[in-house]
Amino acid sequence: MSLFKYLTSRTFFTQAFIAFAIVVVFTFIVIQLLDFRTNHGQEIKVPDLSKMKLEIAEEKLNELDLEVFLLDTVEFNADFPPFTILEQDPKAGSLVKDGRKVYVKLNAGEFTEITIPEFKDKTFRQISATIKSLTLKEGKITYKPHIAKDIVLQIFQDGRRLRAGDKVKKNSTLDFVLGDGKEVFNEETFSSEEPADTLPPTEEVQPAEFKEGDGGL
Repeated sequence: MSLFKYLTSRTFFTQAFIAFAIVVVFTFIVIQLLDFRTNHGQEIKVPDLSKMKLEIAEEKLNELDLEVFLLDTVEFNADFPPFTILEQDPKAGSLVKDGRKVYVKLNAGEFTEITIPEFKDKTFRQISATIKSLTLKEGKITYKPHIAKDIVLQIFQDGRRLRAGDKVKKNSTLDFVLGDGKEVFNEETFSSEEPADTLPPTEEVQPAEFKEGDGGL
């Protein structure tokens, strides 16, 4: 049989049809396998991991065929429990494929420590800007006799006197003792340093000096 006759014969068309059908079926099977492996058309809703411990979040994501990946521990946020998830990506409610990694950041265990800056011979306005930039809070302000008005004499936290270089937790509240500007100059009151370490941040009144001329023995 010549080639032309074979190409136009019924046998050729039958075989060609069978071969085409095999290719179509094979392609369909491959597509179905790919769909099965990638869950094509099936998406998973990312749960809200906020305020969860990392271990709990990992268990929850594993149940959904998702993975958790810790990126970092960030600055302490008082609105979240220590060492819990503060941020996540993708966000809660997002639709993702199975096997997707959910990136998280943990809340630190506590506030970081801040160093008290030098405040000797500085006014409250000067030190206030520094205190705010260090994320510290201004608390109670009291005055005591001193020649310089509004000069910072002492700083306290919860009744404990602080000096330059001392450490306090970020977001702490500081109480200030300032000069009232009404004192007549003398060496004792002009100094912004006080010898005692446990002076309360309240108005101080020095007792009058005892003299014989005032009726003493």
